[in-house]
Amino acid sequence: MNAKKNIWRKVSSAVLVSCGGFGFFTALSVYKENEQFYRNVIMPAVRKLDPETSHNIAIMAAKYRIFPKTKFVDGSNLGTEVWGLHFPNPVGMAAGFDKQGEAIHGLQDLGFGFVEVGSVTPLPQPGNPQPRVFRLVEDEAIINRFGFNSDGQDAVHKRLSEFRKKNSSALVGVNLGKNKESPDSVPDYIMGVQKFSDVADYLVINVSSPNTPGLRDLQGEKPLEVLLENVLSARDALPAPMRRPLLLKLAPDLTAQERKDVASVILKKKCKVDGLIVSNTTVSRSPSLSSAFREEPGGLSGKPLSKLSTHLIADMYLLTKGTVPIIGVGGISSGQDAYEKVRAGASLVQLYTAFTYHGPPIVSRIKRELDQLLREDGMSSVAEAVGKDAQKYLQSGANS
Repeated sequence: MNAKKNIWRKVSSAVLVSCGGFGFFTALSVYKENEQFYRNVIMPAVRKLDPETSHNIAIMAAKYRIFPKTKFVDGSNLGTEVWGLHFPNPVGMAAGFDKQGEAIHGLQDLGFGFVEVGSVTPLPQPGNPQPRVFRLVEDEAIINRFGFNSDGQDAVHKRLSEFRKKNSSALVGVNLGKNKESPDSVPDYIMGVQKFSDVADYLVINVSSPNTPGLRDLQGEKPLEVLLENVLSARDALPAPMRRPLLLKLAPDLTAQERKDVASVILKKKCKVDGLIVSNTTVSRSPSLSSAFREEPGGLSGKPLSKLSTHLIADMYLLTKGTVPIIGVGGISSGQDAYEKVRAGASLVQLYTAFTYHGPPIVSRIKRELDQLLREDGMSSVAEAVGKDAQKYLQSGANS
């Protein structure tokens, strides 16, 4: 009996030591932003979970600041000025990740230069039925049809107000959507501008999600003109300190004529937005997609969107003659991807899907690689590179 007890103690001790050792190694790897450990251990484990469940866990981890603060220090040439705001680096978290404004502090810790919250609708709404998120692992892509699931403006505004009491310097954008059942879209966007102007650094009019029926129709020339004229008028009626930069988020599926129509509208004085976000998800499906989920309805994001969004950035940069700053988003998973967006015409960039595949270390890697590329080309700032290759990317898009 004593011999059996001794064996059991030894086995128990060995298990405890092994578990403790693995736990220590895991904690150390996370602390050191070990990208290989994330790639080979953490992210494959996360992908065993339902996509929406893993998204909610990531939000909670960022909300409670479980991820350690990044050790990467932004170089001076990564800093940039847009809309009179100083961005410590040009890499932001795109809208769609922190929909309810819960995780800004944690995302700051990971090294994002700015965070965009939303989309936020005036009234709470549940969004589309589940399942509504699908991983296309083989294509490093995601299809989602969330449908503006939102806690509503009051709840999100309350969270951002509390956040501002503790952190007044963080750069936060708020992406505005409309309620699915709203008979008129214009008042919904006006409400958002009026509601969030005291807590946001910039505001986004999102008329490009494919998951709200009829929303993309607002990108048409006449509807867009009516919308922007009214929303900008409401913004300009606010006290001067609360007149935030107003951006328009576009779909990557616009035809050549639709792009020209958008440009003609936003260059009109009464409709002149302060910036564009290019682009939202796509409803197109490349024949190269290999995942079993490739035909799921919804918006596709990730690597397959990369060229499409870069070409649209270049097109809109040239159509607006570089007078409207652009945030480039779509398929960024490396410093090279980010640099291409910048050289196509983007002053800032955002990511989301790559973060879900690679985890927190990707933020520092993109910044490190971008910094190196700028230096190799003899540039001392991101601003120097903006639009340098717009014509080239537009031409490559026409030939692709």
